Amino acid sequence: MDLEPRILMFIIFGVGLMLAVSLERRLAKLWLSLPIVYVGAGYLLYSAGMGFPNINPTFDGFDALALEYVTEFIVIASLAAAGIAIDRPVSWKNWGQIWPLLVIAMPLTVASVAWLGWWALGLAPASAILLGAALAPTDPVLARSVQVGPPGDSERHDVRFSLTVEAGLNDGLAFPFTYLAIAAIGMTSLGMWTIEWAAFDVGWRIAVGCLVGWAVGRAGAWYVFEREADAPMADIELEDQSEQEETDKSEYSTSEGLVVLGTLLSAYGFAEIVQGYGFLAVFVAAVTARQSENASRYHKISHHFIDQIEQIVLVAVLLGFGAMLASGVLDALTWPAALVGLALIFIIRPISGLLAEANCDLPWPGKLAVAFLGVRGMGTIYYLAYAQNKGEFENLDLLWATASFTILASIVIHGVVAGPYIAFVEGRGHHVHIGKDSWMASLSPDDRAATPQEPSKKD
Repeated sequence: MDLEPRILMFIIFGVGLMLAVSLERRLAKLWLSLPIVYVGAGYLLYSAGMGFPNINPTFDGFDALALEYVTEFIVIASLAAAGIAIDRPVSWKNWGQIWPLLVIAMPLTVASVAWLGWWALGLAPASAILLGAALAPTDPVLARSVQVGPPGDSERHDVRFSLTVEAGLNDGLAFPFTYLAIAAIGMTSLGMWTIEWAAFDVGWRIAVGCLVGWAVGRAGAWYVFEREADAPMADIELEDQSEQEETDKSEYSTSEGLVVLGTLLSAYGFAEIVQGYGFLAVFVAAVTARQSENASRYHKISHHFIDQIEQIVLVAVLLGFGAMLASGVLDALTWPAALVGLALIFIIRPISGLLAEANCDLPWPGKLAVAFLGVRGMGTIYYLAYAQNKGEFENLDLLWATASFTILASIVIHGVVAGPYIAFVEGRGHHVHIGKDSWMASLSPDDRAATPQEPSKKD
């Protein structure tokens, strides 16, 4: 009996979803990650000659468009889950360890990769800038194993906090450099266009993205905690009436996750309409909503809902990335291109990260964890696909091959190293910086009780 490739894809995706949760737990004990297995499975299944369609954006513009839309959604879901999980109140002091990663490590990484792309790979300036912009941001999708846990459920962990917030913010901040690459197509010198880029793509779009995210986050929190707080869970029969009343006061229906998803998709859409950065708006909206009613169980329910959506799309994307590798996206890979990817993972990111964290009072093993564990992933695919659909870049096949190899290397290297190294850092208490309690005074007693305070040796 012959099965159509379309039917086989349904079966593979269904089995992948069924195994995802239990497999992720088992792999964690072996210091492996789910992306390693699922990318490998996608590659092997496609290579088996089952008649699956090619997924290669270097040859097919439709593939590039499909990749842009799919990765756009999973990045939105991942940013939402990351933002909702952050317990720490937002202030310049509380988040002081994050800003250097954004204003020092991020530009240094873009510039270094772009320079290597121009010098070692012979890319045109626009293509070199695009390679730097696409590979610079750390990824909230594939970095699940090094991010903070569910809201109110994980103890204080400055390494995970830094990696989570950095991934949430720099996935939006990579866009100015992507627009710079698009604007640089055909340009041979600096001029007024660079000033316009700095004013609009850097200044305006970032400011508007943050403002829209804050406004939508506040509106979503009001809708839930002011308007919907009077609508308790219904149709729950409990033997003890007092227990029913307590449940009504403290819990929300899991259907409220739809409100969260709707709010964050709205933040993305509204920000894009007024030409702000939608990814930035989603993360800011999630963090803003999280700051409201900090002790509420609603945040944990919301995070669980978004996390389930993220996992569903992630399984499809990982299998698809494996198929993309088997479809020939690495055919244009050269030794210099592979060395650029490895240089990013082992040299550029660690050095730029350590420079950014130089004044942070994390112990050095903790600083190295933040600097080294910057996973590359789905955001890179999105930015490349987005730019490809907006401009005519030279050497697209080499761009995709370099980026895909770097993502694959990051999945394997970080997937193997992250678990043992995080365990090492936690076991010696190097995951919490000095002065760890300095920000607790800003919380109310109820919020303080619901906020992680003490270091833990396990996540």
